[in-house]
Amino acid sequence: MNRDGQPGAALAAIAARHGVPAEKVRPTVSGVANRAYLLGPDLVLRVPRTEAFAADLVKEAAVIPVVRAAGVRTPALVTFDDSRKEVGVPYMVLERVPGVDLAELGDSGGAEEVFREVGRELARLHRVPPGGVGAPAGVPVEYDPEAEAPHRLVAGLLADGMLDAEAARWLDGWFDRLAERIPGGAAPRVLLHGDIAPQNLMVTPGPGPVSLTGIVDWGDAMWADPAVEFAKTPLPGVPAMLDGYREACGDADGDSYDRAWEARVLRHHLTWALARLTNPAPVPGERHWTAPPASRLLGILRFFASSPPEPWRGLA
Repeated sequence: MNRDGQPGAALAAIAARHGVPAEKVRPTVSGVANRAYLLGPDLVLRVPRTEAFAADLVKEAAVIPVVRAAGVRTPALVTFDDSRKEVGVPYMVLERVPGVDLAELGDSGGAEEVFREVGRELARLHRVPPGGVGAPAGVPVEYDPEAEAPHRLVAGLLADGMLDAEAARWLDGWFDRLAERIPGGAAPRVLLHGDIAPQNLMVTPGPGPVSLTGIVDWGDAMWADPAVEFAKTPLPGVPAMLDGYREACGDADGDSYDRAWEARVLRHHLTWALARLTNPAPVPGERHWTAPPASRLLGILRFFASSPPEPWRGLA
């Protein structure tokens, strides 16, 4: 957009190609990786901020058709242009999802039914077969738990003066108790969205009950331990999300990994909360709930101070 609030020639040309006049192009809420523009009432244009983010958009173009075919509620891909002729980077045009993102509604911890719906959507996503026909290309296999081994992390924070010795012993003991509940061996690898956070969950704005209209932004998609999927969501929303997930998956009592869901998810939340202390610089203006350095730690404190249901209560 130029200084007068009008789209530049490139944006106007892209809009015209989709039957949208230049005056119907306007900026909308954008993320770290992409700038976003509304093209009239029905379409959204996403343009990477820099070339460094272009690979994520290429990945999204591969992932979106696959996850839609799996039945996941996400907006359809209308156009993906990797020619770089008009804006210097790839761009994507998507159908617009009705509603607002959950972050705009404030306290996401109260949106239990939305999180149950999200859990059911994730169950569909995690059934996408690895390496099968139609599996998206360019999606990395990621997340080695040893890369962020909790005890090494605690020891490093102690050595750097970020923790006192008593707190370090207490955290080591907590990680030990969680490990006792988690089976050995490698966790399964499934296709993840990778950033199930409030700003990526589109919902009806009310009045009346809030419901999920779609999941957006697949730039962090990966093949990884499914418990990682629940670590980008504020912890108060996770119990309802797991309820929806288990409901959609059916009875999995015979699977030791499924019986250990809560411990696995909490270990990720706690590990990532402590890892944020290794680089505690604030990021003013970021919408993601984890941007403030202490956000995860305070989220864990808030969750356990609210008398969570079992088995969560027994994990503290």
